[in-house]
Amino acid sequence: MRSHERMGFRPTVLAVALAAAFAPVLVTPVFAEEKAPEDKSVEASVEAGFGAATGSRDDRALFGQYNSLSNGNAFGLLLGFDYSLRRPETNTWVDAFGRDLGGPLREAGVVWKQPGEWKVGASYSEGVRRDPFVSVPPGTGNETQFQTKRTALGLNLSKSISRDLQLEIDFRHENKEGSRLFGRGFTCPSTVAPGCGPTTGIAVGWAVLMQPEPIDSTLSQVDARLSYANGPLRLSAGYYGSFYRNSLSVLATAAPGSALNAVGTPLPLVPGLAAILAQPIALPPDNQAHQLDVTGTWDFGHANTRANFRFAYGVATQHDSFAGAGFTGAPAGVASLDGKVTTTLAKIGLTSRPVAKLSLQADVRYESRDDKTPIALYNIEGTATYTNRQLPYRKTSGKLQGSWQFSPEWRATAGADYETIDRGTFTPTSAANGITALRQDTHEAGVFAEVRRRMTESVSGAVKLSTSRRGGSNWLRDNSGVGVTEVDVSALPAGSILMPTLADRRRDKVKVFADWQASDAVALQVAVEAGRDHYDQLAGYGLGSTGMDSVSVDGSYAINDNWNTNAFVTWGRQTLNQAKPLGYVMALRDASITAGVGVAGKLTSQWEVGGSVALVDDRTAYRQTLDPLAGADSATLLAAIGGLPDIAFRQAALKLFANYKVDAKSSVRVDFIYQQSHWNDWAWGYNGVPFTYSDGTTVAQKPSQNVAFVGVVYRYRFK
Repeated sequence: MRSHERMGFRPTVLAVALAAAFAPVLVTPVFAEEKAPEDKSVEASVEAGFGAATGSRDDRALFGQYNSLSNGNAFGLLLGFDYSLRRPETNTWVDAFGRDLGGPLREAGVVWKQPGEWKVGASYSEGVRRDPFVSVPPGTGNETQFQTKRTALGLNLSKSISRDLQLEIDFRHENKEGSRLFGRGFTCPSTVAPGCGPTTGIAVGWAVLMQPEPIDSTLSQVDARLSYANGPLRLSAGYYGSFYRNSLSVLATAAPGSALNAVGTPLPLVPGLAAILAQPIALPPDNQAHQLDVTGTWDFGHANTRANFRFAYGVATQHDSFAGAGFTGAPAGVASLDGKVTTTLAKIGLTSRPVAKLSLQADVRYESRDDKTPIALYNIEGTATYTNRQLPYRKTSGKLQGSWQFSPEWRATAGADYETIDRGTFTPTSAANGITALRQDTHEAGVFAEVRRRMTESVSGAVKLSTSRRGGSNWLRDNSGVGVTEVDVSALPAGSILMPTLADRRRDKVKVFADWQASDAVALQVAVEAGRDHYDQLAGYGLGSTGMDSVSVDGSYAINDNWNTNAFVTWGRQTLNQAKPLGYVMALRDASITAGVGVAGKLTSQWEVGGSVALVDDRTAYRQTLDPLAGADSATLLAAIGGLPDIAFRQAALKLFANYKVDAKSSVRVDFIYQQSHWNDWAWGYNGVPFTYSDGTTVAQKPSQNVAFVGVVYRYRFK
């Protein structure tokens, strides 16, 4: 819950509507928080205005995802207020606010308090998210734009019981309703559906169907905390509870009589496929979680030494009835999953400065997650039977580092960290189809070093190097319902692909940061980071390596006391190299650059103006070759299409504002935004042809979108 403490006059609600633009405003006016003079008890403001956008609904799909400007409505009211009442005779304050009261992002709240003694608050908020994609069922021409609406109520209470003891309780209740883009599909033949045949010249054996997911759920959260502070001890005991309720338990589905084949011709479904596609889909079930924790610190009073600790215990459960949701076929005597997971957490740390130049830090953390969900026979595939699988998890990590202050300017830090994960014993009656092997234990150790030059007259900076290695126990081959067999990696079949989260890995990273304060008017910050992950895979198959590089430069220049400018540019690149046996070898590269420049200042004592220009360019490229053992059909296809096309997103945004101070109590602000966006993703459309589900439903959004927005707000202050 948001607590609005002693509110000054905040940014106008227009800022909420403008936040829909992806590129950030580079320069905005900054006002110091205003406080009422001692002889004034009431301070308030009201604001009213409007916002209007150009273009069609399709042009506003990206711009209006989180406001009312994407559903065909190009006009909206901007209403808000602030109110603050102080009563010196009782030392009590009342603060209230309202934001975007004429739009879909309404927010309001009130806080009543006696500083240092007690506080009571309440808040209400709404939010709407509209999917930028529009779907059109076949033969109807009716366009559907999915949306999700959230409404939330928050309550807050805090009370100082004594000088050493304080209680705080927060409650939040959120309702979420609407629908989102969703679908289902199946490909025949399959080991889990032996009666489902493959595609033929007269019938299709696969289908992907549009199936919107309905949403109608609530989430309630309670956070209560009792804090104690006296002398060297700081102690906090808390309870957190989460309660999720879904009014919809199942998504009923229906299979079409025919489906489009690979070239868009409608054909009947192969026998058995319709029954599979018509099976109901379970929606998120009701669940709840509870956690108790104790957190604190202890100052030893010598050698600048402090200990910190945290202990927590949590229980998460799920007991939704299968029959109540409309599902049949559960194992005999099993009415629900009866899921239960308990989590235990312990963390202890120590910081110390034994001598003036030396600082030490050490901590250890242990987390145990026990899955106590009952085992039952849920899967029957012909003569094979499988149960569900319990997923225990135990993680222990530690860190030790020391810093030495060589001089007032130079400081060096070195350290080591360690992590081990035990995933428990594999449930022998379960199965892990489609996975070459599993691993019970992994462990990772790393070292790092940093040299930092603290600010002298104008320059400061730091260089950090780190490296780590991950290994683990022998691999476990799944025996499909009769346990696993432990094998060395060399005993795995040729062409095996190991899970990246379990495979041996080498990680190396370097970070460089510099801050140059050339003068009181000029400042420049530069950050460079690079990292590489290398995975040990059999015969070079699977995920081989990943990389991450980034460079950012951010500068500001104060022209004079009334005008300032800033600019930034950020470049980033991510790479991924992987290979599939008898298939494709892919080098994926995602590169993005974001740049902008802005200026703001005062023309006169009454006029304040500013603006910014920001650019975003993001491109994902797929570079594909073939495994030498790949078939001739794969080679023919790759030669014909040249591989997957690039995915690109580009956006440019111009933002201008002007604020005119009419008099001491009133002002008028005008904001203007012009945004151009271009989006091209082959997964959702190619060469102007939108993505088409097997039932003929299309999903698309306009590739190039242009929108202009103007907002005008009048503000009046009361004192």
